Parts: sequence; structure tokens; C-alpha cells
Amino acid sequence: MNRNSKVLALKYRPQTFDQLIGQDVVSETIVNSIKANKVPNAYLFTGIRGIGKTTIARIIAKSLNCLNGIENLCKDELCANCDAITNSSHIDVLEMDAASKTGVDDVRDLIEFSRYGPTSSKYKIFIIDEVHMLSKQAFNALLKTLEEPPEYLKFIFATTEIKKIPITVVSRCQRFDLSRIKSSELFDFIKKVKDKEKGNVSDEAIRLIVKISEGSVRDALSLLDRGLLSLDYDKELDLSAAQKIFGYFDKSQLIDIFKLILEGDEKKVITIYRKIYDQGVEPKVFINDFLELLYYFKNINSLNLESTNFSLNDDEFSKIKEISNNLESQILILFWQFTIKTLEELDIVSNQNLSIEMFLIRLMHLKSLKIKQDLSDDNNLFQSIEKNKKEKNILSELKGEVINQIKNVTQEKTIKPKIDKEIKAEANVSINSFNQLLNICSEKKEIKLKYELEKNVNLVRFEKNRIEISFNDNLDKNFVKDLSLKLFEWTNERWIITFSKMKGELSIKDKEKNKKNELIKNAKETKLYKNMIEIFPDANLIDVTSSKKKD
Repeated sequence: MNRNSKVLALKYRPQTFDQLIGQDVVSETIVNSIKANKVPNAYLFTGIRGIGKTTIARIIAKSLNCLNGIENLCKDELCANCDAITNSSHIDVLEMDAASKTGVDDVRDLIEFSRYGPTSSKYKIFIIDEVHMLSKQAFNALLKTLEEPPEYLKFIFATTEIKKIPITVVSRCQRFDLSRIKSSELFDFIKKVKDKEKGNVSDEAIRLIVKISEGSVRDALSLLDRGLLSLDYDKELDLSAAQKIFGYFDKSQLIDIFKLILEGDEKKVITIYRKIYDQGVEPKVFINDFLELLYYFKNINSLNLESTNFSLNDDEFSKIKEISNNLESQILILFWQFTIKTLEELDIVSNQNLSIEMFLIRLMHLKSLKIKQDLSDDNNLFQSIEKNKKEKNILSELKGEVINQIKNVTQEKTIKPKIDKEIKAEANVSINSFNQLLNICSEKKEIKLKYELEKNVNLVRFEKNRIEISFNDNLDKNFVKDLSLKLFEWTNERWIITFSKMKGELSIKDKEKNKKNELIKNAKETKLYKNMIEIFPDANLIDVTSSKKKD
């Protein structure tokens, strides 16, 4: 393979300790131990993906087996051993992926292979990547060999999940915790790679790459590779283009949303969010960035621009600082709580985008509350606490009741399979029309049922104990069952609910919409509206309400 044809993550993979970035302490310790001839039986490297665990393992293998020795380790001109290790073809350096070879038999084969000394080098080295994937039996089979290996045998383990490795294995290794690469170091490295590749990439785009990679060199190189391939050779990969390619949005848009939330401008907030969503930004990414923004608003005065990890540019930093000067801490704390709650909700809702829009609307209403007054009123606060306690106690009692009922049902096998009257009517209610049914739903606080009746149901016929309807695609699948049970509960009579092929009447909501449109149309014909339009040509009538004087 032509070296220039490699992806950047492979092309710029460090081949010596000098080429490593961000791991100076680890490199120095390992080099000193090799020079002092105090090489441990096994190394264990742990850390996030793409920070150099396997790379360091290969460099150690070359340092131990280089024909020129550690003092004159090959750099440009590689010896036979270093060249073979670089190409993963050395007979005495075996790399194994524990994710695909997890069983005890694989480890036993490894141990059996270790009985034979090296053929062309000083040490036989086993590099096991993702070592935490080995089974418990495999680890046990490895213990004895790890503790007392032959002089020529060395193990190098790499893992992203150190907690999954038995402590008995960890204690037999020299452990190194690799840190995330600092943003400044990663920025300089990516910029050098960009220059070597003659890529036209702006500093702002590189900062975005650094932020997304979260300290992973491999991720950063992969993102740079993707960005360079996504544009024509003569075009610059600027911040705007990078945001589109990587699915990230401009932080200034988020700041604008926050400012508009404080101002209560619902229409503009939703408009900007929908633009962000159309850019391909996932709702969870949006929420996490919103949490990050709240952190900056709360702590902006104690931060330096250099410490923001390239998340903010100078202009964004100034905007946040300006807004934060007039922002109460109580608001930020409540916003944070609501945001965390919304993040949890996203895992259970089917349409995450709508949840985000409702989240933004709720924040605007939350801002409108007199938070300061409520919090300073000890009596109100005490009452709220007591109310919450009572509600929790009630919920606990109900939960206990349900559990006990379940236990009784499961334990009593002699219970009758059917009960003649499962539901007893609270009182015999007479329901003679569709409007009466809606009123009963309101009285009984059956909000969901009333919503389905108003929004998704078209009435065809209403008779005594019989309702014939048509419906749209949004009707809840349990609607008929729920309505039948409630009607029996309220009237103590069985009702028949049938679906019709006839279109039926318009739904209540559609009727209200048509009525509203008619009012707007009539209003636009009035002289008052026409005179207003002449004065304010950009004005638009969006709502009309009718009022009736009470006698």
C-alpha cells in the first residue's frame, strides 16, 4: 500500500516516544525503565479511545526489540525488527483482539505458544487489546503466567474499561492511566497535519474538530480526514462548512435562543430551533449543548477564555458575559433542573423534536414566574414542601396497594376467572348527546379521553347506549376500550361503540378552527382592519376572539 493512500489516523500514527503527544510522563517513565533494565512482566494501559494505548504498546515492542537498542532507537531508517513490528508482521510480537478471542481456549493457546523462546529478537511480546473482554476463566488461566513469566516474555494490555479487569490481574501489571489530550496540544497537532496535507482549513474549524474529538487524537484525525474529503480541493473548510459536515451548530444560535427565552419571544425561539434541527442536529446533542451553555452562564465570571476548551469563540464569550450580568442564579438553577429532566424524557418519547419544542416553551413560562418572591416566602416554601411530602405518601400507599393486589391475584389460585360486575358505577349518569359526553369527561378529569373525542373523532351517529364514529390516523389504539369502560362506570350500562365508513361530522377541533378562520376572514373585511393595514402594511391578523356582554 502506498503510504500516502492511508487514512490520516494511520498515516500520522506515532512510531517513537518522541512523536507521542500529551503523554510525556508515561513516555519518560517507560523509557527510563527500559534504559535501567527494569522492564515489568506486564504493562496495562487504560484510557478513552484514540489516545494511544495500542500505539504505545507497539512502540514499547520496538524499543525492547530494536537491533540498535533503546539509546539509538530507529526513527527514519528502520531495522528489520522495527519494520516488521510497524507492519504487524513480526513473528515474536503477537497482537490479539480480546473482543473476538475471549475464551479460555484462546488464552491457553497463547500460553502454549509462549513456551517457545523468541526466534529473531530479544523478547517475545503479546499485545492484547480490549483485554477487559476476556472471560473470567480466561483471566484465571493467565494469572500464573503473568506472575512468573519466562525472562523473554512480556505482556502489554490495553483497555478502555479498567473496572472490568479482575484486581488480581491489575495487581500483576504496571498500570498507566493515559490522559485525554489537552485542547491546545491537539489543536497544534491537527494544524501541523493540515499543513503537511496542504489542506485549506480555518482555525475555527480546527477548534470545532478539537471540541468534538474530546481529547481523542484518532477521532480528531478522522474528522479532519472527513472534512478534507467532503470539500473540493480549492475550497476552504471553514466553521460553517465544518458544522454542516460534522452535524454541529453555531453556538451563537443557542445563545440567541437563550436570550429570546428570557425575553419571552416564543415565535422566534421555535423558528431558530427548527433551523438548528433542519441542519441535522440531534435533539440530545442540542440538550447537552444547552446544559453546557447554562454552565457558562453560571460560571462565566470565574472562567478564562483559554479554559473553555475551544467551545466558545471571543464573540460568544462576550455575549454570554453580557447576558449573565442581569441573570438571577435561581433562574439558571431551575433551567438546569428542567433541562436534565428533559434529557431523561427523550429516552421514552417517540418524537424527540416535539419534546424539545415543548421544553423551550416551558422555559419561557418558567421565566415569567415570580421566582424570587416564592423562594423568599418561608410559608409558601413550607407549604410546598408539606404538599410534596403528602403527595409522595399517597403515591407510596397506592403503589403498596397495587403490589398487594398483584400478590393476592397471583397467590389465590381459586379466584373466579370472571367477575360479574368488575366495575360499579359511582352514580347513574344519563348521557344523551355527544356534548354531554364531553362535559362528563371534563367533570371526571378524563383529559386524555376528552382530547381524543375532540381531536381525533368524527361523530356519525349518537343514540341511546350506542355511538357510531369515524376517526383519523392519530386515534389512540386503546380508545374504544377506555371509552367503553368509562361509560359503563358512569352510567352502569353497556355501550356499543362502532366504526363507520361514513365521514361523519368534523371533529370539535376542526370546527373550532373553521370558526376561527371565518372570524378572521370577516374581521379583514372591516373598515377598522383596512385602515390599520394602510398605517401598518407589514401587520398580519393572527387571532380573533368574540366577546358577549353578560346581562
